[in-house]
Amino acid sequence: MEKILIVDDEKHMRVILSKILKDERFETLQAENAHQAILEVERNKPDLVLLDYKLPDMNGNKVLEKIKQIDESLIVIMLTAFGDIKKAVNTMKLGAYDYLTKPFNNDEIILVIRKALQTLHLKREVKSLKKELGKEHEMIGESKQIKQILEQIELVAPNDITVFLEGETGTGKELVAKLIHKKSPRANNPFVAVDCGAIPEALFESEMFGHEKGAFTGAINTRIGKFEQANEGTLFLDEISNLPLSMQAKLLRAIQNKQIIRLGGKQNIDVDVRIIAASNINIVENIESGKFRNDLFYRIHEFKIELPALKNRKDDIPLLADHFLKNMNLEFNKNIQGFSIDAIDSMLNYEWKGNIRELKNVIKRAVLIAKTDYISAEYLLFTNIGNPEKKISSNQESSFENVSKEALQAKVDILKKAIQKAGGNKTKAAKNLGITRNQMYRTLKRFEE
Repeated sequence: MEKILIVDDEKHMRVILSKILKDERFETLQAENAHQAILEVERNKPDLVLLDYKLPDMNGNKVLEKIKQIDESLIVIMLTAFGDIKKAVNTMKLGAYDYLTKPFNNDEIILVIRKALQTLHLKREVKSLKKELGKEHEMIGESKQIKQILEQIELVAPNDITVFLEGETGTGKELVAKLIHKKSPRANNPFVAVDCGAIPEALFESEMFGHEKGAFTGAINTRIGKFEQANEGTLFLDEISNLPLSMQAKLLRAIQNKQIIRLGGKQNIDVDVRIIAASNINIVENIESGKFRNDLFYRIHEFKIELPALKNRKDDIPLLADHFLKNMNLEFNKNIQGFSIDAIDSMLNYEWKGNIRELKNVIKRAVLIAKTDYISAEYLLFTNIGNPEKKISSNQESSFENVSKEALQAKVDILKKAIQKAGGNKTKAAKNLGITRNQMYRTLKRFEE
C-alpha cells in the first residue's frame, strides 16, 4: 500500500483529500505546516507528497527543496490556488512532478497520483535493475572463503604485482581478475583476457605480440597483439598451464623485458601491462613433471589467490541462486518469486562439478521451463556427471543436519515470502511450496534454536 503525505494548513482540505485517497486504498499521513512535513518525510518515508504551495512557516519552493534533500526520488505534487499557477509551474523546474489547481475534482486527483506512482515504480525498477546488473561484476557470497578473497583483492589491487589465480573451471577466476583491475590504478585502461589453451602454437606470436604487414601469407595489414592492446592496463592469461613450453619461453621474455617484437618486425616495442594469470590445476605438478617453466611460474606468481569449489562454499548457493534467478527473470521476461524448500535442498546436496557456471546454467533452464511461482526440484535439470546419486528425490524431507545457519536463513526467507504472498495463510503457503504445514513449522523452529 502506497503512502501519501498531505501537507496543507487547512484542516478541512487535509480531511477531504485523506478520505478520497483512503477510498482508493492509499495510506495517508498529514502535516499542517512545513516543519511537520519535513519530520514526516524523515520518519515515515512516504512514496508521494501532496504539498500546498502556501504554508504559514515556509513557501512551497523552500519546502520542496528541503524534502528533496531528504529523499531525492520522492514524488511531489504541488497544490495551488488558481492565481498561483505560475509559481507552481516554477516548482516543477525545481523537481516537483506536477501541480493541481484548487478546487479540483476527485477523478483528476486520482489520475495524476496514479500516473505519478507509476513513474515512481518505474524509477525504482530501473534502479533495482542497475543494481542487479552491477552485481554481474561483483562476487556474490557471505561465506568466510569469499570474504577472505575480497580482502585479498583489496590488498593486491592497488599494488602493481602479478597475481596468480588457482581454482577449478567455473569458480570465477576471470571475475576476480576483473575486480582486481577495476580496483587498481589501471582501472580506466584496457582489460584484455586471453584463453591460453585456445591459441594454436603456430599463431601464438601473432596473437600475443601482433604482426607487421607482409609478415606471412594473408598478413595484409599491420595488427597489434594482446600485449599492445592491454598497454597501461591488465593482461589476463587464463589457463596459462595449457601453454606449450615453446610459447612459455616467448611469454617469459616479454614479461621480463617489458618489450615485444611484432612478428615480421625488428623494433622492440615497450609495453606496460599488469599480468594476472590463472590455472584450473595445481601448476606445481606441471613444473615437477617438466611441463611448465619454473622461471615463468615465479614471474606470474608474486601473489596467489585460491578460489574454492562451489561444493566447499555451500552457504553461498542460495545467494547465488537468487542472484541468477533475478537476472534470468529479466532475460526471459518472467516473474518467478523464488525456490521451493526441496529445490534449495537439491542445490545444497548436489556436487556442482561445473561450479558457479553450472549453477547459473541450471537456474537458467529452470526459469525457462518453470510454470509456477516457485521453482521446485523437478525443474532443476542437473547433469549428474560423476555424481548421479546426489540429486535427492522429490519426496525426501528437508535435511538440516549439515545445513549452515546462512542456508537455513535462505529457507526461512522463502517461507516468509510465501506466507506473505498467501495473505498470512500458512497452510496455503506450505501447499504452494510443496511442503506440509508441519515441515514449515519445523523449519521455522530450527532457525530459532
